[in-house]
Amino acid sequence: MKKYTLLLFLCALFVLQIDAQQFTPQVQRFINVNSDLVAITNVTVIDGTGAAPKTGQTIVLNKDRIQDIGNTSSVTVPQGAKVIDGTGKTVIPGLVMLHEHLFYTKPFENWFSVGQMTFTFPRLYLAGGVTTMRTGGSIQPQTDLNVKKWINEGKMTGSKMDVTGPFIEREGPRVPELGFIGNAEEVSKIVNYWADKGVTSFKVYNNITKEDLRIAVNEAHKRGLKVTGHLCSLTYEEASEIGIDNLEHGFMASSDFINDKPENICDPFAARTALANEDLDGDKINRLIDLLISNKTAVTSTPVVFEPYTGHEVVPGGGLDALAPQVRERVEQGYNRRLNRDAASISLFNKNLQWLKRFHEKGGLLVAGTDPTGAGRTVAGYANQRTIEIFVEAGFSVTEAIKISTYNGALFLGRQKEIGTVEKGKKADLILINGDLQADIKNIRKMETVFKDGVGFDSAKMFESVKGQVGFN
Repeated sequence: MKKYTLLLFLCALFVLQIDAQQFTPQVQRFINVNSDLVAITNVTVIDGTGAAPKTGQTIVLNKDRIQDIGNTSSVTVPQGAKVIDGTGKTVIPGLVMLHEHLFYTKPFENWFSVGQMTFTFPRLYLAGGVTTMRTGGSIQPQTDLNVKKWINEGKMTGSKMDVTGPFIEREGPRVPELGFIGNAEEVSKIVNYWADKGVTSFKVYNNITKEDLRIAVNEAHKRGLKVTGHLCSLTYEEASEIGIDNLEHGFMASSDFINDKPENICDPFAARTALANEDLDGDKINRLIDLLISNKTAVTSTPVVFEPYTGHEVVPGGGLDALAPQVRERVEQGYNRRLNRDAASISLFNKNLQWLKRFHEKGGLLVAGTDPTGAGRTVAGYANQRTIEIFVEAGFSVTEAIKISTYNGALFLGRQKEIGTVEKGKKADLILINGDLQADIKNIRKMETVFKDGVGFDSAKMFESVKGQVGFN
């Protein structure tokens, strides 16, 4: 009998070990909550649905799920649960961001180049509250797939990832990390090869043709996958009519406003000038917004990568100390050169945000991302928090800004039943913030614990661990 009881005990222990997420010591050092039962009491909840914030709430987490949520007076805290006092604090869903990269700007002389940030960026994204991310194009897709796998296995610290394949692009400006196709027939090979490898979306780029996009969309859709694009040679209207699922950078990459635009030709200077000249309430932009909504084409806003210099931080979101010393020096020099010389950029930045607000208010699916490229001012994690601040500064309500950055991303990924909101039965992906977002949206920077699948990670500790390293690895 004793042997039988011992055998049952060992079997139960084995099952529990299989069921629990296992983490290496390198990951464990960032975990500050790892209990099967957790109760966050008397906290304000912004649930990601767009509903008004609720005060005096208690949330019960059971392993990787939200077991219960409601008024503190009506929710029973389970015996043995780890209790976290949420007084004066706010819980929001884990961020679901859709234009992220595991690479960063690394120019050399007159060459634009990017370098892989395999170790710093995954950790920074999680530190910044991103529990699920889609890479918006990969320069090393196999590296990104490995990182995704190791995060899932508890061997690396980072967000859950949807990996996008390599950029689908024809030769244009010299960016060494981009692969270039020579003909449309190559597109289907790229899509199917990388889909077999495990990527879950594809991105077309500045110089593709209509035929390239048609093939990419058809091949991806056959496999239940989606296509997004940072466009120039194709207009948003052309891409939307072909069936692209998503357009990147708000309206900043739109070439729709060029008069008599040549087919399949990218002229970024003409596109920028035409964009600047379009009236805030112009007929073209209003027709374009209506078309995108009619075709159910989602738009990703990436405001941080376009954030002006004058009156703004060197690294938006406060991430200057994250940069390696040589990189910091270069970024600060570039910032100082542009300071008080960016009036045109400020005007276009604000106009784009107003167009996006109109798109959102009319029923378009607006999602959020960061794009850590450009002049090197956009840094993973810090930029994700800053994105929410920018939405609020542009006139979106706090609840709208949170919904765009959480539920809308989950909806686009087709995972809204599992993630994106703080609701009973969903994955325990949420963020505990030390402050009131309604009182000051900059409290978004006071993240204490980022829960991913019910395991809490120390935001400040993750940020601190990679200071001075961005730009190296």
